[in-house]
Amino acid sequence: MRKTFITIAALCLAWLSASAQQISATQTSIDCGQVVFNHPVTVDYQLRNTADKPLVITKVLTSCGCAAVDYPKQPIAAGGNFTISATYDARQMGHFDKLLGVYGTTSNEPLMLSLKGVVVDAIEDFSGKYPFTVGDFLTDMADVEFDDVNRGDMPAVKLHVMNNSEETLSPVVLHLPSYLRATVSPARLAPRHAGTITLTLDSRGLRDFGLTQTNVFLGSKMGDKVAPDKEITVSAVLLPGFNMTEQQRQKAPHMQLSAQEFDLGSFANKKKLKGQIEIKNSGRSTLEIRALQLFTGGIEVELNKRSIQPGETAKLKVTAIKDQLKSVRAVPRVLMITNDPDNSKVVLKVKTSK
Repeated sequence: MRKTFITIAALCLAWLSASAQQISATQTSIDCGQVVFNHPVTVDYQLRNTADKPLVITKVLTSCGCAAVDYPKQPIAAGGNFTISATYDARQMGHFDKLLGVYGTTSNEPLMLSLKGVVVDAIEDFSGKYPFTVGDFLTDMADVEFDDVNRGDMPAVKLHVMNNSEETLSPVVLHLPSYLRATVSPARLAPRHAGTITLTLDSRGLRDFGLTQTNVFLGSKMGDKVAPDKEITVSAVLLPGFNMTEQQRQKAPHMQLSAQEFDLGSFANKKKLKGQIEIKNSGRSTLEIRALQLFTGGIEVELNKRSIQPGETAKLKVTAIKDQLKSVRAVPRVLMITNDPDNSKVVLKVKTSK
């Protein structure tokens, strides 16, 4: 019993010591992105004394001699802001991830900061175009799609961004759902400089098969306000799994479509356009349309039946609405998730012209 008490007491003391740290940082981790070999890079950490008494930084330790630090030696008033600068010498090629421990008079436990990036012999810039304006940035895409995701997958998509303002910005992705993670490199972008945002999807967090969509926002700093012009749509299509024997597959449903897309022609003086595709089940068991979803607005769909018996045909009708399509950036598409093992996901484009 005494041993258990001592263990619990020690854990409580450790927790109290760690929680007593009264220094906060705007960013505890800064990604420098690409750094040219033998060209030292310096970053600034913006910190704050959150204690109700003055703070003195007693020391800042680094995980190697390749990083040098500069920090204020004078007391920092309660609630005061201060800066710690760290310089990495960039004398070794490849990725680096260095730690800094900031010790102050308000706690025996350090505040841990990190500095990372990759040392290269020459900066490699994105050679593509930035056709979209998202907030203060130009981007190569405004709609991110994770296609053909299976449960357990963790795919990643890179979004290239350029600072389109006259100020140095710190890109941040706001309103991320629990199943998405964003990594920004570098952490700060000078005017007309480019970087990447890597979005990683954890498919285990998706609830249903088919399409899951969300809107995230690209801000220029932590705490930035969300606005429609900063919006990026993120879509993920989770596929159902099929573990079937050859005998089961022979008895499975099989989908046949009368067309692979809706070609609705020209609006001209029309406000709406309509089209239809027939879905036939040429298999040996019931074809189920498990999900019928739209990637964008501006279109409406109608399916006369979701369970299609062998030899039967269903009608899928689509209506395109001219006024609503004006604000749609991506190609309108219809998604179907079925129990046909060879056509579990079917995407039908909706083509129109003015």
